[in-house]
Order: sequence, then C-alpha cells, then structure tokens
Amino acid sequence: MHKQLDPQAWLKQSHSHGVNLALKELMYYKAKAQLLELAPKVKIKNTLAGQYLAPHKGRGMEFAEVRHYQQGDDIRSIDWRVTARTGETHTKLFQEEKERPVFVFTDFSNSMLFGSKLLLKSVQAAHISALVAWSACQRGDRIGGIVFNQHTHLELKPSAREKAVLKLCHNLCANHQQALGGIDAKAHNNFSDNLKRLNHLAKPGSLVYLVSDFSSLDDASFKQLEILSRHCELIGCHISDPFEHQLPAYKNTVSVSTNGQDIALPLMDNAFRARFAKNAEDTFNKRLTRLTKSGLNLISFNAAEPLELQLVRK
Repeated sequence: MHKQLDPQAWLKQSHSHGVNLALKELMYYKAKAQLLELAPKVKIKNTLAGQYLAPHKGRGMEFAEVRHYQQGDDIRSIDWRVTARTGETHTKLFQEEKERPVFVFTDFSNSMLFGSKLLLKSVQAAHISALVAWSACQRGDRIGGIVFNQHTHLELKPSAREKAVLKLCHNLCANHQQALGGIDAKAHNNFSDNLKRLNHLAKPGSLVYLVSDFSSLDDASFKQLEILSRHCELIGCHISDPFEHQLPAYKNTVSVSTNGQDIALPLMDNAFRARFAKNAEDTFNKRLTRLTKSGLNLISFNAAEPLELQLVRK
C-alpha cells in the first residue's frame, strides 16, 4: 500500500498552484521520468536510427539470434564459436535499433479549465505532458507537440535533448495562461482542426500522447483520429474530475454556471445525485468506447490526485 500524500504538502513539494501553471512545476517531473514506460507496443514503421528496436533483422546494436549461414550474408557476422562447435557455418543476426519521435497533444480548451479538488484538469494535463516529454528525453528521443486552447495553438516540430522539453514546457505555460485569460473570444480553435495539424506533423511510426478530457469531439475529430492511428501509435490520456462522476451531498441547492447558463443542482436530493452518476457513467463509457474504436490505447487519470500516485498504481 502506498502512503497517502497530504495535498497541501504535495502542492508545495511540486511547486504547483493547482490553477496557474509555472515552469518550475513542470521541471519537477524531470526527476520522475522513470515512472513512464515509452517502449513501443506496435511495429515501428520509420527508418531512423535511435533507441527503439525495429521488427526486422540487420546489422545493429542489439544481438538477436544465430542461424545457419546463407549465401549473401555478411561474412563479418559469422559466429566462429558456434561454427567451430557444430562444424557448420553460422551467422549472427542483430535487431537494428530505431527511433521514433514522441508527440504530445495537449488540450487546454474550456472544458479542461475545471477542477473541484487538487488541480484543474488542464494543470494535470500539463503535468502528464511534461512527464511524457522528460521520459522521451531520457530515452534520447526527439520530442514534438501541439498545445492548444479554445482560441489558439502552439506547435513544436520534433527536436532532441532537454532544449526540446523546455520549449514544450514554455509552450504549455504560455498557452495555459492564454486559456485562463480567455483571450480573443471571437477566435475558435477546435479539436479536429488541431488533429489535422497533428496528422501533418506526425510522421509514420511516431508515438503520440493525446492528453484531454475528450469531451468536445465531433465526427470530424474521430475521423482524424482514425487516420492518425493508421500510421502512429496513439496513447489517450483521459482526464476527468471526481465532480464529473459523482456529485457530493449537500444540504442546499447549488447554482453553477456553464456555457453562460446558470444551472441549479439540488445536491440534497439522493435520487437526483444517483441519476447524475448513472448518466455520467453512460456518457463516459460511450466516449471511451468510441475513442478505443478510433485506435487509442486509453489510460484514465483524475485531477484530484498527484500524478505519481496514480502512475504507481497502474
């Protein structure tokens, strides 16, 4: 059993505010990079040299197996020990190492600017994005990404080393600040438009982390996901808040404002809260099912707990 962290102590330790986003709290995840495993789950389709093991055999860093020598094999690969022992010529095969860029697609649109306990969903999204980037950097991968809010987006072409992570972290902070400020209310920057940008940016064989609550996807968005999943491995980091699943009990009716409308929530009514929970469960299940059918491998996170606590349980 893992020790429960005190929320306020963790916020101080991680330099997090919970609402506003700062570079220092994203730097916190540099030391946590080992919590995330970026090993590929599917075949790699690009041909760049790097840290990932490709499915074909060739000359490279990683020994694979020994087999009988065949005409055309490189004589430099002959395994003389096995040849001497068996009396038949054998050759070594190697599994060539490949790299693939890692992309982080981070959603700071309006539905992400909500949190009932520890963090805004958008802040948790930034923490996940930073952890992915630091983990990729530790492996020696190139890092790219798209960070967007309801009004604008920032794009990072794949580049290597810590400099790339810092650029992504600066993009996260800047775009998040813009999202909280509600700049340029006339501009509209939707999910599917940014997926189109990602489809142009991510080359075949890339590993793509999509970090969002996925609450505003339309048919065009799902179409773009299906296209992307044909040539990239997609990891969906689905973020929600406990309030979205189960309303708390309270003695009075509470008014909340959403999309410019005031809604009364009779939190003292057990039947109302039960209906809300059932509807929420149905909505989440339908969303996750469709995301899975679109080619995403889904991981669920919440905004009410530190990221590291959630990862050690997965």
